[in-house]
Amino acid sequence: MSTAVQQFHEEESIGKTYDSQVARRLLKYLKPYLRLLIPALTLTLALNFLRILQPKFTQYAIDEHILPGDLGGLKILALIFVGVLAVTFLFSYIQTVLLEGIGQRVMYDLRAELFEKLQRQEVAYFDRNPVGRIMTRLTSDVDSLNELFTSGVIDVLGDVVMIFAIIGIMAFMDWRLTLVTLVTVPMLVWATSWFRQHARRGYDQVRTRLARINAFLQEHLSGSREVQIFNRERREMMEFDRINDDYTKANVDTIFYYAIFFPLVDLIGAVGVALIIWYGGYRVMSNTPVQEVLSLGALVAFIQYSQQLFQPIRDISDKYNVLQAALVASHRIFRLFDLPIQITTPAAPKKRGRAEGQIEFENVWFAYKGEDWVLKDVSFVVEPGQSVAFVGATGSGKTTITNLLMRFYDVQKGRVLLDGVDVREWDLPSLRENFAVVLQDVFLFSGDINSNIRLGNESITDEQVLWAAGEVRADAFIKRLPEAYETQVRERGAGLSVGQKQLISFARALAFNPALLVLDEATSSIDTETEQLIQDAIERVMRERTSIIIAHRLSTVQRAARIVVMHHGEIREQGTHQELLTARGLYYRLYRLQYDVETETRDDDLVRG
Repeated sequence: MSTAVQQFHEEESIGKTYDSQVARRLLKYLKPYLRLLIPALTLTLALNFLRILQPKFTQYAIDEHILPGDLGGLKILALIFVGVLAVTFLFSYIQTVLLEGIGQRVMYDLRAELFEKLQRQEVAYFDRNPVGRIMTRLTSDVDSLNELFTSGVIDVLGDVVMIFAIIGIMAFMDWRLTLVTLVTVPMLVWATSWFRQHARRGYDQVRTRLARINAFLQEHLSGSREVQIFNRERREMMEFDRINDDYTKANVDTIFYYAIFFPLVDLIGAVGVALIIWYGGYRVMSNTPVQEVLSLGALVAFIQYSQQLFQPIRDISDKYNVLQAALVASHRIFRLFDLPIQITTPAAPKKRGRAEGQIEFENVWFAYKGEDWVLKDVSFVVEPGQSVAFVGATGSGKTTITNLLMRFYDVQKGRVLLDGVDVREWDLPSLRENFAVVLQDVFLFSGDINSNIRLGNESITDEQVLWAAGEVRADAFIKRLPEAYETQVRERGAGLSVGQKQLISFARALAFNPALLVLDEATSSIDTETEQLIQDAIERVMRERTSIIIAHRLSTVQRAARIVVMHHGEIREQGTHQELLTARGLYYRLYRLQYDVETETRDDDLVRG
């Protein structure tokens, strides 16, 4: 089964089982806020008690004041009723503040825990999962839990208490009329069960399709330039229409069940009221024994109680809707929480601190998937302070070597050693602190130039930032910016040229003063003039640290102490630039091919000029 199909089935199956386990895990997030939750629950019960009193006010007003014509007593009763409403308003305000506060704090905790988990996930996880889907976990899925924590749990408890309290009061007032009122309850139970089954499936579909939309949007907005270059706007719009239509249909299907259920509940409630009026009216008007007489006030109160009885039942059904959204979202969130982290620091690391810089690959085999080997029995040694370049065709395994060295992935066979210690036995943060990496595709964060060089490391002084920028000749263009080092960087460095972003990346690497330097196609996007400006500075820095250079442009690796030629995941040749040219092997053919192409390009430019 392909990865995409497997992910589809995984998403479709989320939220089908273990609801009780998920509910218990959700409730544990409320534990730290019991000091707020208990008062909120108390206020909920008090509010329900005050609401239950209101039909009794009506009964008392009719039987004791309206029918006898006691206007004075009615005024006093009305003032008391207004006072009860004022207290209800105050309690409701405090309850809302408490519950909303709890909900926001729980969501804060969940988002923080999710982000912390994602920060520790190995790179392979992000290779398998689209960014849009991950963003859905942190945003939409967490937001789905908000209403559950702010009102869902507390309100359901209050509604359950209110249902039993109303039935008890009605039975105390008149058990015969109570039985008539409850005739419609089996119909309501059936309707609720039907709605519950279908709404659950609907919410699962809605969440799945929302994740797909987010993943699609993230990918295509990031690649908007490529979409326009290749005139794919119409095709991408058609694809988005298809995904958007699936999401809309899922919502419409869910709305259908709402459109049936809630009017059905109202109809059942109306039937209940009709039964009360029919039987209760007969009891009020008939000449029955005194013990069976039903007062007009009691009949009106019964009608109000029946409406109050159906309201919490309807609310519970609506809250079930909230519960389903929360359970589907929480299944996805807990699934992420439960993912094992493969790349971790060992319990007792053998090495931490600054490395001397010796690198050794010992019979390394590695595949990203199955046994599709990217590296095959690779062995080499890089001595401290030595600069080694890796060259070869795309897919030959050059970048994989640096990924294994920094332990973004673990090898399947063999060992990768730094200072004679397997990288799997290093303290992981300490291992990566020893490296600075300059990539072809430079990522700049929101902030200013200074913060993008320092990356939040307060131990790097302003003087070190200026020195690093000066060493790579970045200070020349930075000083020409409107606010120099305080100039704000837009998303992904928009507004800066590719060369400028790469120079900032060089400055960032040097400012951290690493023990090892990795240059992965670091000068491929820099024009010849800019490359010449930074070559001397890079060479001076590389004299003091072990350097790994990966490049397609062979002109950038000629000064390396050793060049390793990769082909189909294997080391084919090693030596200096001159030694490899003299051997007239694979490196020689690559060099001649590149040299001839560059020569022809220059000749074409001269002709066109």
